[in-house]
Amino acid sequence: MNINRFLAGVSAFGMIITFLFVALTIGAQERIEVLPFANFENWTELQIKESALIGGKTKTLYKIGGPWSSSNAHARALGVDKVSVSVTPEKRGNGYCCRMESTLESVKAIGIDFKALATGSIYTGKLQDVVGLKQSNDPNSAIDMGVPFTGRPTALILDYKALIQDKTAVYAPAKTKVKEVAGHDKGHITLILQHRWEEDGHVYAYRVGTAVQPINKTTDWQNDFRVPVLYGTEGQAVKPLSDNRHKTHNSAGKMVFIEEVDYRGDMTPTHLIIQISAGSMPPFTGCPGNTVWCDNIRLAYDDSAVLAHAKQTK
Repeated sequence: MNINRFLAGVSAFGMIITFLFVALTIGAQERIEVLPFANFENWTELQIKESALIGGKTKTLYKIGGPWSSSNAHARALGVDKVSVSVTPEKRGNGYCCRMESTLESVKAIGIDFKALATGSIYTGKLQDVVGLKQSNDPNSAIDMGVPFTGRPTALILDYKALIQDKTAVYAPAKTKVKEVAGHDKGHITLILQHRWEEDGHVYAYRVGTAVQPINKTTDWQNDFRVPVLYGTEGQAVKPLSDNRHKTHNSAGKMVFIEEVDYRGDMTPTHLIIQISAGSMPPFTGCPGNTVWCDNIRLAYDDSAVLAHAKQTK
C-alpha cells in the first residue's frame, strides 16, 4: 500500500468528520430572543398626588412598558386616590434592573391606621389604569393576564437575585389589624403557554407549556439562569391547571376567568404568561421585606424542534 495515499485518505476522512461535527454543532445551536423592555433600561414615571384625606403626598408610579405590567397601582375608592409602589428600577452596573419588594403599607385616614400587604410582581399583561373599589378585594380582577404569542421556547432565561426572609407571613387586606398566617413566603418565576378559545362568553384554555422556579432562599445574582419549559403533562408536577386566579377580557369586553381544561403540549400557543414575584401567596398575604431583582429576561429556542412541530401540525 502506498503510505502517502493512505495518509492522505485518513486526512480527508478526518476533515469530513470535522466539517460534519461543525455543521451539526451549528445546526444544534439555540436561538436566544430578548423580550421587549425586558432589559429594564427604559421606565416611564408618573407623578400622582394622593388624596388629602390620607396625607396628600405626591408619589412616583413606575411603569415598565411593552408587554409588561406590575403590582404598582393607582387605586381610587370612594373618591380617595392612593398609590402603591412595590416595583422600582434599581441601578445595576452601567444600567438598571427591576426590583420587586413585598411591602406592608400604612395608610392613615380619619385617625385610623389601615395596613395593606402589596407583593412586588411583574407580569405579561395589562393592569387597568385606575383600580376601583370593585377590584379592591380581588386584585386579579383588574388584570388582563397574558399577551398574544405563538412561539414554542425551550427555556426561560434571566438574571436574578433574592432576599428571602425566614419570617412568618402576614395577612393585611387594608384593615386595621395584621394577622400572622401559617407558612413562610417565597418568590417565584413562572411561565405558562396557553392555547385559548372562547365559547358563549367563556374563555377556555389548553395548557401547552409550563416553566416554574420557586425562589426560596437568599442569593446573589444568578446570571443566565435557565428555567426549562415543559410541554403537555410534563408540566403538571411543577404547576397544576389554573385555580381560576387569572382573568382576561372576552370578546364582549367582560372580564372573565381563564378556564384551563387540559394539557395539550402538541398545540400551538396563542398566549404567553410570564410572572416574576417576590411572593407566591394569595393577595394581601406574604412576608414584608422579601425582595427579588431580575434583569435581561430572554427565551431560548431549538429551531430544529420548532420545525419538527410545524411539520407534525400541518
